[in-house]
Amino acid sequence: MAARRLSWIIPLAQVTAASESSVGGKAARLARLIRAGFRVPPGFCIPVTAYERFVKTTGLAAVVRLELGRKPLEAMRWEEMWDTALRIRSAFLAAPIPSPLAKAITGAVEALGPAVSLAVRSSAPGEDSASGAFAGIHESVVGVIGGSHALDAVKVVWASLWSDAALLYRRELGLDPSRSRMAVLVQTMVTEDRSGVAFGRDPREPARDHAIVEAVPGLCADLVDGRVDPDRWILERSSGKVMEWRRGARSADDPDEPLLAHPDLAALHRALGKVEALFGWPPDMEWTGRASRLTLLQSRPITTASPAEPSDKRAWYLTLRPGPRRLRDLKERVAGELIPALEAEGERFSAEDLMPLDDGALATAIEVRVAAVERWRRVYEEAFIPFAHGVRRLGQYYNDAVRPRDAYEFVGLLQGQRMLASERNRALADLAALVRRHLGLRGVLAGPGEPAEKLRAAWVLKEGAEFVRAFEAFGSRYLDVSYKGERLRDRSDTMLAAVLELAGAEPRHPTGASGERSANASAILEERLLRAVGDSRREEALEAIEVGRLSWRLRDDDNILLGRIESQLISAVRVGAERLRAQGRLTGETVGEDGAGAIVEALRDPDRRVAVPPAPVATQARAPLAAGEVPRQLVGQPAAPGLATGRVRRVRTVDDLGRFHAGEVLACDAIQPTMTHLVPLAAAVVERRGGMLIHGAIIARELGIPCVNGIADVIDILDDGQLVTVDGHLGIVTVGEPEFELERIGPWGMDV
Repeated sequence: MAARRLSWIIPLAQVTAASESSVGGKAARLARLIRAGFRVPPGFCIPVTAYERFVKTTGLAAVVRLELGRKPLEAMRWEEMWDTALRIRSAFLAAPIPSPLAKAITGAVEALGPAVSLAVRSSAPGEDSASGAFAGIHESVVGVIGGSHALDAVKVVWASLWSDAALLYRRELGLDPSRSRMAVLVQTMVTEDRSGVAFGRDPREPARDHAIVEAVPGLCADLVDGRVDPDRWILERSSGKVMEWRRGARSADDPDEPLLAHPDLAALHRALGKVEALFGWPPDMEWTGRASRLTLLQSRPITTASPAEPSDKRAWYLTLRPGPRRLRDLKERVAGELIPALEAEGERFSAEDLMPLDDGALATAIEVRVAAVERWRRVYEEAFIPFAHGVRRLGQYYNDAVRPRDAYEFVGLLQGQRMLASERNRALADLAALVRRHLGLRGVLAGPGEPAEKLRAAWVLKEGAEFVRAFEAFGSRYLDVSYKGERLRDRSDTMLAAVLELAGAEPRHPTGASGERSANASAILEERLLRAVGDSRREEALEAIEVGRLSWRLRDDDNILLGRIESQLISAVRVGAERLRAQGRLTGETVGEDGAGAIVEALRDPDRRVAVPPAPVATQARAPLAAGEVPRQLVGQPAAPGLATGRVRRVRTVDDLGRFHAGEVLACDAIQPTMTHLVPLAAAVVERRGGMLIHGAIIARELGIPCVNGIADVIDILDDGQLVTVDGHLGIVTVGEPEFELERIGPWGMDV
């Protein structure tokens, strides 16, 4: 029994080169540094056999296979990987470590000393090799005290083997995730007043005679996580001479002196040389302590992306999880600066009357809008998308603290946010309520004719004038946006159709019904989180909630506000096009955003003519499937729980927005903020794009509508009118009659 128990724990000092496949290269190198006489924090390793025992006895191996089997890894979007990783992580944290293994780990923790602060770190086989540096991909947990907390930290590290960043990284390297295993390294925390990293060669210019040292006050984790800007030295690699020093960002009250003195830098330079001689490669080294107290925390080969491989995105994956400090900075910039500026520019464009402008001034106005669209699309990529990860951080933070059965329970924290799309949907519901109260008005609006004719006919009705005024105000306030390259302001027929459908449908409210429970759901979950983290982390939790809610709200609003800028560009281009058409210098169909350049040139050159080519005929991505070829089941991501059966309605164009009927299954590429008003009408939602935190999934979940997303080619596979059953619990769409109905009805057509 003792021999079996000892197999779960290997003291770090006893690790040998032969055991590297079991404990990982990180632990094996630290053990070798110990034998070479370097100061290394004491600790122990939990080998991969312990991980294998854990996932086998708890059924987690089957969970991983199920989650990774929904779609090939190479076909998954990043959002789908994040969902998959979140479900796996939640399952890992909820599973108990087998008793013999748990006892071995807690016993090893106690042997390190009472109340000792620990660092629990990954040491996966193949991690931090010269060809596969996983630095920062897997998680570490620092400041762990006590056996029970150590067990939780070990599960966090094990689960990080399946994080979104780790899956993306393995895909980039062409590794098979099914063969991935994780060892864990547990060491005592060494607290010194200086820590940092050091490189035996400059990673950017390895041919130069340079070594690099970076230092921060306190923990090295503050540097690795980007929380502190370091002091930075360039040393002459051959001699250790200081060639350059750059001061890190510190408060103005701090002395303007280097964090490290000459003896400290000399000790680091000597350590770099000795480590390189020991392993045969220039090291990337984490350290803490100064001069004679220098302690090595980690050493691995320096890796740099080859200039010949610009597609190598491994360094980018480290930015997928912005930490609290970066999110805090993004919050100030996005909410305080960018969103107000984007909204103001849209309002300015909307208020500008282009008709009186001469041709040259109109050309300039179009160019200004083109530049604005390009600029805001760059901002969207550089700031809006990274800040949207705040809601993902909230999800992981909540799940780590609360350990809910439902991995997406945290979504309830997002309910009730004041969003532009929600404001528009409420205004649309108010219009539907007006129609619902007056049958005569409904008859006129549902009759034949163009929208303008119907509205004129409605105006003369006693009850119609109020509706017409409200509908025109609605269009001015909410429809000045683009959808699929068209202005919704020019397609009032689609919104009129939506109003009529809403008027005839049963009003849908957030899950939990009327109200008090629905209104308080977010507050209940917030209190649950605050109780779980305790008073010491209350402010940290409140900040995570604030950033998560704001990032969710703004990721919706920024789409609509950008759509307004795009709409104004389309409007300006069409003003120019109609002017040229009136002059006989433009032939062909309506001009969109892509024609801006040609319109501008023609406005500036009175001799230039523009011929707009016919719009390409819309074709399916694949040939229609014969009835026998349609799969019986389509597997995707379970994005909102529930079970519903209905007829498919594909939404691919602006015209399709006006064809959607209450009770149909909404099938589309992705629910855009400009089309969320359809979701309350739907029996279920099915999307090609995957992710629990995309618009359709969140709204469907709040309304209690089943949603399955991440199904490749779904709008090509399914066709309008097909009967499907959407299972949002399992992430499955069944095509044809639901089997549970066949089982429920007996051979004589009677319920059994």
